[in-house]
Amino acid sequence: MTEHLPILLIVLPLVAAPLCMILHQRTAAYTLALVVSWITFAISIALVAQVSESGVIRYNLGGWAPPYGIEYVVDSLSSFVMMFVSGIGAIVLVYAPKSVDDEIARSKHYLFYATYLLCLTGLLGMCVTGDLFNVFVFLEISSLSSYALISLGQTRRAPLAAFQYLIIGSIGATFILIGIGLLYQMTGTLNMADIAARVPHENGPRTVLVAFGFLVIGLCVKMAVFPLHTWLPNAYTYAPSVVTCFIAATATKVSVYAFIRVIFGIITPSFAFDYLPLDTELTILALIGIFVASTAAIYQANVKRLLAYSSVAQIGYMILGISMATPGGLTAGIVHMFNHALIKGGLFMIVGCFALRLGSVKLDDWKGAGKTMPWTSLGWAIGGLALIGVPVTAGFISKWLLLTAAMEKGMWPVAVLMLFSSLLAVVYVWRVVETLYFSEPTAKVLKAKEAPLGMLIPTYIVLAGTFLFGVWTTYSADMAAAAAAGLLGATP
Repeated sequence: MTEHLPILLIVLPLVAAPLCMILHQRTAAYTLALVVSWITFAISIALVAQVSESGVIRYNLGGWAPPYGIEYVVDSLSSFVMMFVSGIGAIVLVYAPKSVDDEIARSKHYLFYATYLLCLTGLLGMCVTGDLFNVFVFLEISSLSSYALISLGQTRRAPLAAFQYLIIGSIGATFILIGIGLLYQMTGTLNMADIAARVPHENGPRTVLVAFGFLVIGLCVKMAVFPLHTWLPNAYTYAPSVVTCFIAATATKVSVYAFIRVIFGIITPSFAFDYLPLDTELTILALIGIFVASTAAIYQANVKRLLAYSSVAQIGYMILGISMATPGGLTAGIVHMFNHALIKGGLFMIVGCFALRLGSVKLDDWKGAGKTMPWTSLGWAIGGLALIGVPVTAGFISKWLLLTAAMEKGMWPVAVLMLFSSLLAVVYVWRVVETLYFSEPTAKVLKAKEAPLGMLIPTYIVLAGTFLFGVWTTYSADMAAAAAAGLLGATP
């Protein structure tokens, strides 16, 4: 039975999604989605344990060996990513009922849970597949599900935000598909390991360069790398709070994972960073994105939009680590994927708590809420400290690793700019803290009740993780280091 865990990870949520539609009843659909998501998380933990004990797991669908059949590959990196994606997916569903009741029309609840499971299927599928076209298929399953989830928001701008994401996301998907098609034309295979072995690199035809260009640009759109991030602020702002919690913590992270796979598994670092100046270009875009997005976050009146721009900046940190192409830099980038999933997931859950009780995500409507919603306000302060990168938080660990990697590579200007960029995070986090604790509460805030325990408990579990992995760094840092070593060691 255990040998079939990689396929069960995908099949369970994929089958449960249409079952939610058939049940057509919100309580039954929620119960099914909750149970399946936690089973999926348990499978992910089991796969992590197997990889730690036995090494890479390979699963051939239908018994067909690659490159003729589709291969699922679970290694240190994929098991690490699938574990935190499934974990976030499971705990967000514990948090979801009150928020879903408040922000999504009752008649659409079963649609929400079905689409949520489809999105989870796509994200996990991208983690395990070793087939490049399968990556595209799962990417589009998760993307199309995300468009639908965002459109469920009750504000009039939600469908527009979903449509904008659809248009820009489809352009990115088209670029990825063209790149895959060109590589298939060159190699006659879609298995990623086989493509890497067959594709000519330094002395190859121009078609290879064009294919790599399409893949990189398409994935940068999906990752929301500056300046291809324009879909993200509206998508995060106008989606239902529970949807924003989920996609902010997972969707862009899995796209970063796919980017790492393409760069280090197919293009190879020697070609991408020595033959091509991709490292320089990515570093410049990452730094500009960090400063522009962080500055934009400072001036936002909508807290969800503030966190959305913050996410663009944090993606810049991940890209910065990847572009170094060193064990330390790559480890830092992977650790920051994990840490940011916890931090931003927790912060958006806090925003959802405020939205439930205050009916608004505008900063001016939160004045003095620290007096009437002390636990929710404390949650913002905790998540904010982690986002800034204060010692003993997870955010500090990944930024410290990134800073160390930059100095080891002699990138002192980058290290200085990183330190300065953290000050911008202090400014936009403090704006919210000041509003919560040092402003006179409005009449509506004075009448507000603390968020329900059903939302606070899962939120604090996620926020506790930002301290747990800030003190106990062995797990996240060691898994990321093993993944980085595998990626760099496996490349020619």
